[in-house]
Amino acid sequence: MSPAASAVLAVAVVVLLVGAMLRTRANDEPVTAPNPADAPAAVTAGLTAVSVPAGVDNRMISYEGFEVGFNPSMHQPNYVAWELTPEKTDGPYSRKNAQFAADARVEGSATPDDYRRSGFDRGHIAPAADMKWSAQAMADCHLMTNITPQVNALNGGAWASVEKMERRWANRFGRIIIVAGPVLSDRLTRTIGATGVAVPERFFKVVLAPDATPPMAIAFIMPNAYVEGGAQQAVATVDQVEAITGFDFFSALPDEIEEQIESHSALHQWNN
Repeated sequence: MSPAASAVLAVAVVVLLVGAMLRTRANDEPVTAPNPADAPAAVTAGLTAVSVPAGVDNRMISYEGFEVGFNPSMHQPNYVAWELTPEKTDGPYSRKNAQFAADARVEGSATPDDYRRSGFDRGHIAPAADMKWSAQAMADCHLMTNITPQVNALNGGAWASVEKMERRWANRFGRIIIVAGPVLSDRLTRTIGATGVAVPERFFKVVLAPDATPPMAIAFIMPNAYVEGGAQQAVATVDQVEAITGFDFFSALPDEIEEQIESHSALHQWNN
Protein backbone atom coordinates (compact mmCIF):
# COMPACT_ATOMS: atom_id res chain seq x y z
CA MET A 1 0.00 0.00 0.00
CA SER A 2 1.33 3.44 -0.92
CA PRO A 3 2.06 6.03 1.84
CA ALA A 4 -0.81 8.21 0.56
CA ALA A 5 -3.25 5.31 0.69
CA SER A 6 -2.08 4.43 4.21
CA ALA A 7 -2.70 8.01 5.37
CA VAL A 8 -6.22 8.02 3.91
CA LEU A 9 -6.96 4.67 5.59
CA ALA A 10 -5.68 5.98 8.96
CA VAL A 11 -7.94 9.03 8.83
CA ALA A 12 -10.91 6.86 7.85
CA VAL A 13 -10.29 4.58 10.84
CA VAL A 14 -10.19 7.58 13.20
CA VAL A 15 -13.48 8.91 11.81
CA LEU A 16 -15.20 5.50 12.10
CA LEU A 17 -13.98 4.89 15.64
CA VAL A 18 -14.94 8.32 16.94
CA GLY A 19 -18.24 8.16 15.09
CA ALA A 20 -19.00 4.85 16.80
CA MET A 21 -18.23 6.38 20.19
CA LEU A 22 -20.51 9.31 19.45
CA ARG A 23 -23.36 6.99 18.53
CA THR A 24 -22.82 5.23 21.84
CA ARG A 25 -23.00 8.62 23.61
CA ALA A 26 -26.43 9.20 22.08
CA ASN A 27 -27.66 6.54 24.51
CA ASP A 28 -26.41 8.74 27.40
CA GLU A 29 -23.69 6.32 28.49
CA PRO A 30 -21.03 7.91 30.71
CA VAL A 31 -18.41 10.16 29.18
CA THR A 32 -14.89 9.41 30.35
CA ALA A 33 -11.84 11.61 30.76
CA PRO A 34 -9.17 11.24 28.09
CA ASN A 35 -5.78 9.70 27.90
CA PRO A 36 -3.94 12.58 26.16
CA ALA A 37 -1.80 10.10 24.23
CA ASP A 38 -4.95 8.81 22.54
CA ALA A 39 -5.96 12.16 21.02
CA PRO A 40 -5.40 12.07 17.22
CA ALA A 41 -3.75 15.29 16.09
CA ALA A 42 -5.70 15.29 12.80
CA VAL A 43 -8.97 15.49 14.74
CA THR A 44 -8.00 18.17 17.26
CA ALA A 45 -5.89 20.68 15.30
CA GLY A 46 -7.13 24.19 14.50
CA LEU A 47 -10.21 24.06 16.67
CA THR A 48 -10.15 27.71 17.76
CA ALA A 49 -10.59 28.85 14.15
CA VAL A 50 -13.99 30.42 13.36
CA SER A 51 -15.41 31.06 9.88
CA VAL A 52 -17.21 34.41 9.71
CA PRO A 53 -19.68 35.32 6.93
CA ALA A 54 -18.60 37.68 4.17
CA GLY A 55 -19.62 41.22 5.00
CA VAL A 56 -19.03 40.93 8.74
CA ASP A 57 -16.48 43.51 9.91
CA ASN A 58 -13.88 41.22 11.47
CA ARG A 59 -10.19 41.87 12.25
CA MET A 60 -8.14 39.08 13.79
CA ILE A 61 -5.96 39.93 16.80
CA SER A 62 -3.75 37.46 18.66
CA TYR A 63 -3.13 37.95 22.37
CA GLU A 64 -1.37 35.88 25.00
CA GLY A 65 -3.69 32.93 25.59
CA PHE A 66 -6.59 33.89 23.32
CA GLU A 67 -7.59 35.18 19.89
CA VAL A 68 -10.11 37.90 19.09
CA GLY A 69 -12.21 38.40 16.00
CA PHE A 70 -12.76 42.12 16.54
CA ASN A 71 -15.53 44.23 15.04
CA PRO A 72 -14.28 47.84 14.66
CA SER A 73 -17.68 49.25 13.73
CA MET A 74 -19.35 47.70 16.81
CA HIS A 75 -16.28 48.43 19.01
CA GLN A 76 -16.21 44.97 20.58
CA PRO A 77 -15.37 41.39 19.64
CA ASN A 78 -17.44 39.33 17.24
CA TYR A 79 -15.99 36.42 19.18
CA VAL A 80 -13.06 35.40 21.39
CA ALA A 81 -11.54 31.91 21.20
CA TRP A 82 -9.17 30.14 23.56
CA GLU A 83 -8.00 26.73 24.75
CA LEU A 84 -8.32 26.10 28.48
CA THR A 85 -6.11 23.41 30.01
CA PRO A 86 -5.82 22.27 33.64
CA GLU A 87 -2.59 24.26 33.98
CA LYS A 88 -4.38 27.46 32.96
CA THR A 89 -7.27 27.20 35.42
CA ASP A 90 -5.24 28.80 38.19
CA GLY A 91 -2.02 30.72 38.74
CA PRO A 92 -0.23 33.43 40.67
CA TYR A 93 -1.39 36.47 38.67
CA SER A 94 -4.41 38.21 40.18
CA ARG A 95 -6.69 40.70 38.43
CA LYS A 96 -6.32 42.98 41.46
CA ASN A 97 -3.72 45.19 39.79
CA ALA A 98 -4.97 44.81 36.21
CA GLN A 99 -6.47 47.87 34.54
CA PHE A 100 -8.91 48.17 31.65
CA ALA A 101 -7.33 49.95 28.69
CA ALA A 102 -7.97 50.66 25.03
CA ASP A 103 -5.75 48.76 22.60
CA ALA A 104 -4.15 51.69 20.83
CA ARG A 105 -3.01 49.45 17.99
CA VAL A 106 -6.56 48.52 17.03
CA GLU A 107 -8.87 50.77 15.01
CA GLY A 108 -12.29 50.99 16.64
CA SER A 109 -11.19 49.96 20.13
CA ALA A 110 -13.50 51.29 22.83
CA THR A 111 -12.14 53.06 25.89
CA PRO A 112 -12.88 52.35 29.57
CA ASP A 113 -14.63 55.71 29.78
CA ASP A 114 -17.22 54.58 27.23
CA TYR A 115 -18.66 52.35 29.96
CA ARG A 116 -18.52 54.86 32.79
CA ARG A 117 -22.01 55.55 34.23
CA SER A 118 -23.54 53.60 31.30
CA GLY A 119 -25.36 51.08 33.47
CA PHE A 120 -23.37 48.22 31.92
CA ASP A 121 -20.41 46.21 33.20
CA ARG A 122 -17.18 45.97 31.27
CA GLY A 123 -17.86 42.31 30.57
CA HIS A 124 -14.88 40.09 29.79
CA ILE A 125 -15.42 37.53 27.04
CA ALA A 126 -12.20 35.63 27.84
CA PRO A 127 -12.41 35.83 31.64
CA ALA A 128 -9.63 37.06 33.89
CA ALA A 129 -9.92 33.88 35.97
CA ASP A 130 -8.75 31.87 32.92
CA MET A 131 -5.64 34.05 32.59
CA LYS A 132 -4.06 33.76 36.06
CA TRP A 133 -1.26 31.64 34.59
CA SER A 134 0.43 34.59 32.82
CA ALA A 135 0.98 38.24 33.68
CA GLN A 136 0.77 39.13 29.99
CA ALA A 137 -2.46 37.15 29.49
CA MET A 138 -3.98 38.88 32.52
CA ALA A 139 -3.07 42.30 31.11
CA ASP A 140 -4.26 41.40 27.61
CA CYS A 141 -7.68 40.19 28.74
CA HIS A 142 -8.33 43.65 30.23
CA LEU A 143 -7.89 45.34 26.86
CA MET A 144 -11.18 46.72 25.56
CA THR A 145 -11.01 44.48 22.49
CA ASN A 146 -12.00 41.62 24.84
CA ILE A 147 -14.80 43.61 26.50
CA THR A 148 -18.51 44.01 25.77
CA PRO A 149 -21.40 45.78 27.54
CA GLN A 150 -23.08 43.32 29.90
CA VAL A 151 -25.84 43.80 32.43
CA ASN A 152 -24.44 43.03 35.88
CA ALA A 153 -27.15 40.43 36.53
CA LEU A 154 -25.75 38.43 33.60
CA ASN A 155 -22.06 39.17 34.10
CA GLY A 156 -22.18 38.14 37.75
CA GLY A 157 -24.90 35.53 37.29
CA ALA A 158 -25.37 32.76 34.72
CA TRP A 159 -22.41 33.93 32.60
CA ALA A 160 -20.06 33.68 35.59
CA SER A 161 -21.55 30.31 36.54
CA VAL A 162 -20.67 28.87 33.13
CA GLU A 163 -17.14 30.26 33.41
CA LYS A 164 -16.69 28.36 36.69
CA MET A 165 -18.05 25.19 35.11
CA GLU A 166 -15.61 25.57 32.23
CA ARG A 167 -12.66 25.52 34.61
CA ARG A 168 -13.98 22.32 36.18
CA TRP A 169 -14.45 20.81 32.74
CA ALA A 170 -10.87 21.67 31.73
CA ASN A 171 -9.62 19.81 34.79
CA ARG A 172 -11.87 16.86 34.05
CA PHE A 173 -11.31 16.49 30.31
CA GLY A 174 -7.70 17.62 30.01
CA ARG A 175 -8.52 20.64 27.85
CA ILE A 176 -11.50 22.36 26.33
CA ILE A 177 -11.96 24.82 23.45
CA ILE A 178 -14.15 27.85 24.17
CA VAL A 179 -15.54 30.39 21.71
CA ALA A 180 -17.79 33.13 23.07
CA GLY A 181 -19.09 36.57 22.25
CA PRO A 182 -22.04 38.90 21.76
CA VAL A 183 -24.66 38.18 19.09
CA LEU A 184 -23.96 41.17 16.84
CA SER A 185 -26.14 39.84 14.02
CA ASP A 186 -29.21 41.06 15.95
CA ARG A 187 -30.63 44.48 15.12
CA LEU A 188 -28.96 46.59 17.81
CA THR A 189 -30.32 50.05 18.54
CA ARG A 190 -28.57 51.10 21.76
CA THR A 191 -25.03 52.42 22.09
CA ILE A 192 -22.93 53.70 24.98
CA GLY A 193 -20.08 56.17 25.30
CA ALA A 194 -18.53 58.68 22.95
CA THR A 195 -17.22 55.83 20.82
CA GLY A 196 -20.74 54.46 20.28
CA VAL A 197 -20.27 50.91 21.56
CA ALA A 198 -23.22 48.77 20.46
CA VAL A 199 -25.15 47.11 23.30
CA PRO A 200 -25.85 43.43 22.55
CA GLU A 201 -29.20 41.83 23.31
CA ARG A 202 -27.77 38.28 23.54
CA PHE A 203 -24.52 36.40 24.11
CA PHE A 204 -23.29 32.96 23.11
CA LYS A 205 -20.76 30.36 24.19
CA VAL A 206 -19.73 27.14 22.48
CA VAL A 207 -17.51 24.65 24.29
CA LEU A 208 -15.77 21.57 22.89
CA ALA A 209 -14.08 18.73 24.78
CA PRO A 210 -12.11 17.23 21.86
CA ASP A 211 -10.20 14.67 23.91
CA ALA A 212 -13.12 13.28 25.91
CA THR A 213 -14.27 9.75 25.11
CA PRO A 214 -16.29 10.39 23.05
CA PRO A 215 -15.72 14.04 22.03
CA MET A 216 -18.65 16.31 22.88
CA ALA A 217 -19.80 19.91 22.67
CA ILE A 218 -22.24 22.18 24.48
CA ALA A 219 -23.49 25.71 23.83
CA PHE A 220 -25.32 28.50 25.63
CA ILE A 221 -27.41 31.44 24.41
CA MET A 222 -28.14 34.04 27.09
CA PRO A 223 -30.06 37.33 27.07
CA ASN A 224 -28.22 40.44 28.22
CA ALA A 225 -30.25 40.28 31.42
CA TYR A 226 -30.85 38.11 34.45
CA VAL A 227 -31.21 34.50 33.23
CA GLU A 228 -34.29 33.00 34.85
CA GLY A 229 -33.44 29.43 35.83
CA GLY A 230 -29.70 29.94 35.42
CA ALA A 231 -27.29 28.31 33.01
CA GLN A 232 -29.41 25.16 32.62
CA GLN A 233 -32.14 27.21 30.94
CA ALA A 234 -29.64 28.72 28.51
CA VAL A 235 -28.29 25.43 27.14
CA ALA A 236 -28.35 25.22 23.35
CA THR A 237 -26.61 23.28 20.60
CA VAL A 238 -23.66 24.50 18.56
CA ASP A 239 -25.96 24.29 15.52
CA GLN A 240 -28.33 26.78 17.16
CA VAL A 241 -25.49 29.23 17.84
CA GLU A 242 -24.29 28.90 14.26
CA ALA A 243 -27.83 29.66 13.05
CA ILE A 244 -28.10 32.95 14.96
CA THR A 245 -24.52 34.17 14.38
CA GLY A 246 -23.73 32.84 10.90
CA PHE A 247 -20.39 31.58 12.25
CA ASP A 248 -18.97 28.12 11.60
CA PHE A 249 -17.25 26.51 14.60
CA PHE A 250 -14.97 23.47 14.85
CA SER A 251 -14.71 22.98 11.09
CA ALA A 252 -11.32 21.31 11.59
CA LEU A 253 -13.18 18.23 12.83
CA PRO A 254 -14.09 15.51 10.32
CA ASP A 255 -17.59 16.24 9.01
CA GLU A 256 -19.22 13.18 10.58
CA ILE A 257 -17.93 14.07 14.04
CA GLU A 258 -18.73 17.77 13.67
CA GLU A 259 -22.31 17.08 12.58
CA GLN A 260 -23.01 14.74 15.49
CA ILE A 261 -21.53 16.77 18.34
CA GLU A 262 -22.93 20.09 17.10
CA SER A 263 -26.50 18.79 17.09
CA HIS A 264 -26.37 17.34 20.63
CA SER A 265 -26.10 19.18 23.95
CA ALA A 266 -26.68 17.78 27.45
CA LEU A 267 -25.39 19.63 30.52
CA HIS A 268 -25.67 16.59 32.79
CA GLN A 269 -23.09 14.73 30.71
CA TRP A 270 -20.58 17.49 31.41
CA ASN A 271 -21.30 17.67 35.13
CA ASN A 272 -21.62 13.95 35.97
